[in-house]
Amino acid sequence: MFVTCRKIVAESFVFGQSFLSSRVHFIVSSHRLRILVAVLIAVAGSLLAACSETVTPYQFSRVSTAYSFENKLAEPFGIAFHEGRIYVSDGQNGEVRSFIPGDGEVSIKQGFDTPSGIAIGTVGEVVVADSGTNTIKQFTFGKEPSDIAGRANARGFADGPAAEALFNGPTGVAVFPDGRVAVADTYNDRIRIIENGSVRTLAGGERGFADGTDARFDTPLGIAIWRGDKLLVADSGNRRIRVVEPDGSVWTLAGDGDYELRDGSPASASLVGPTAVTADEEGRIFIADGNAIRAIGLRSFPYLETIAGGERGLADNTPRLARFNRPSGLALLGSTLFIADSDNAAVRIVHAEKAEAGLMISNNSQPMTAAAFRSLQPGRWPYDPPERTREIAGTLGEIRGEIIDQTSEAWFHNGLDIPGAYGESATFIRDEKVLDPHAAENFGTLRELLRMPTIGYVHIRLGRDSDDRGSGDPRFLFELDPATRKPASVRVPRGAKFKAGEPIGTLNAMNHVHLIAGRPGAEMNALDALILPGVSDSIAPVIEEIRLFDESWMEIPAGTELAAKTRVVAKVYDRKDGNAERRRLAPYRLGYELIPAAEAAAATSSKPNAWTISFEKMPSHRAVKFAYAPGSRSGRRHQPRRWRHLQRRLHRPRHAPARQLHPPRLRRRLLRQHHPKGPPRNPRPLKTIKRRSIAPIAKTISSSF
Repeated sequence: MFVTCRKIVAESFVFGQSFLSSRVHFIVSSHRLRILVAVLIAVAGSLLAACSETVTPYQFSRVSTAYSFENKLAEPFGIAFHEGRIYVSDGQNGEVRSFIPGDGEVSIKQGFDTPSGIAIGTVGEVVVADSGTNTIKQFTFGKEPSDIAGRANARGFADGPAAEALFNGPTGVAVFPDGRVAVADTYNDRIRIIENGSVRTLAGGERGFADGTDARFDTPLGIAIWRGDKLLVADSGNRRIRVVEPDGSVWTLAGDGDYELRDGSPASASLVGPTAVTADEEGRIFIADGNAIRAIGLRSFPYLETIAGGERGLADNTPRLARFNRPSGLALLGSTLFIADSDNAAVRIVHAEKAEAGLMISNNSQPMTAAAFRSLQPGRWPYDPPERTREIAGTLGEIRGEIIDQTSEAWFHNGLDIPGAYGESATFIRDEKVLDPHAAENFGTLRELLRMPTIGYVHIRLGRDSDDRGSGDPRFLFELDPATRKPASVRVPRGAKFKAGEPIGTLNAMNHVHLIAGRPGAEMNALDALILPGVSDSIAPVIEEIRLFDESWMEIPAGTELAAKTRVVAKVYDRKDGNAERRRLAPYRLGYELIPAAEAAAATSSKPNAWTISFEKMPSHRAVKFAYAPGSRSGRRHQPRRWRHLQRRLHRPRHAPARQLHPPRLRRRLLRQHHPKGPPRNPRPLKTIKRRSIAPIAKTISSSF
């Protein structure tokens, strides 16, 4: 009964969508319309009642990591199965890995540039979209890859003989039962077909959105066969799932175009950026959308729902609490869903409470350290000359916005601000290639950026001068405004390569490069993770005051014995050598120490009890109101930045010994810990420690960097 009901509802849904997409218009009287609506409601009610006791074959109750790449810069993208073997593409390292669940041996197939989507052919061949060379390749186990379509390293658009056809960053591939290969030609915004030794365009053309026979796509990525002869397309730029019929006509299956993770009926639900799509034999659809996994067809009526994830991160847990980081590939093995979790360098599975035996291969999910990150490539500044030392205007962990109360909007700064002049040319600081298909974002705004795999560049006119004229670099794909002939948008295709020192664009009105260090979701403090020529830090940080408050934010006077939870607030700032005095930076980390009053005079240890605030890595924005107290704000014009760090809430048992601040120990810890690269050799003395903040009291806390 389950399969029968499922087919009835699904087919009715497909008919309804096809009927609407054909744009057939008709007029009925209001009386007849009411009758029609009543009949439809009755039919729908009957179907729902008949299927009310159905049970989905997918019992998703857990997300686990099945395989972690030992190389933390690896980028699993496409994933497929054949005869029990799992194939996963690695866009960063230009290879396809394969393994059999339960067998620890991993085979590696090289010969690719930036492999993306994977599909299995009719005789077991593995078909790969190699975005970096703009070709479609295939290989069989034990044989080397060979091109089946496209001219290697030639970008463009051309149909015709397969060896002469041109692609533009192809990303998704799928194979029909008759052997035809469908390709999502991503930056040509077309769906192409490879058959009988030639390539033709099935659907698409100019970038945009339109259904029908003159359909338009915007950066189509994943693609899958649906119900035998149809194609599902993850139309990422339009934030929709599209269906391509055998005759090339297109209709929208799900998504209303809004940028939101909103469940609902397929026509009213929203997606944030679908990258991959797959379907089972019954037509149920699974989608990788942003950092979430979503599905259509798991209920007895058409419904787009989020089944796992939603926020960026790495967490194995129940589906709702699990976290993904740019999932880009999906594959089904029985009732288990496999996911290529790109920026987590892992293969994840959504499964029943107990995973099938042998699915867990390797889970080594330790993040990359700052020391390992520094060793990848030599350091340089993002300007010319690259060795000239620049000022630092902002660091990771600083507050942005202002905290007035618990309703205030504030967030952490996630990078390093390096000032420059308006219109000055900015350069890449590392050799890298683009992996995220939407690496360029926020065109024409002050937040315009390019996100490379390990470095992000923000506040830059990508590929343009200060007059918004393109540089002519073919790696920046501009769409021109018909009226002005100036760039209206830009895409930087997956697989595009850049060398350190090459121009990335020019500074916009923000007048600085905001540099992000680390993979997306694993950002590090750039002063620790990068080697910037000439950077030194011999200026000790300044603690202007330390104050204590109760839970209601009532200040606790000096000399008061504490018998309840206490908030410790330190007003502090730091500076870098060579910075103007006005350029105050946030601290690297803070800590406290409890010292019994009787032991304060003799205390010599400089090790704190705990570092309660650390900006070695990017914290969750949810933590900003736990790290910063009311009154903290980012800098405004003619106003200094203000940081009032909230150390933590403490509660002393009633009979605990009295403790006090110990200034000598505090000073030693400040000098040693205010900068991640070690203490200065000849440190300056602390400038200000207000007398009342170090007066002996029943209990207080010391703060340090």
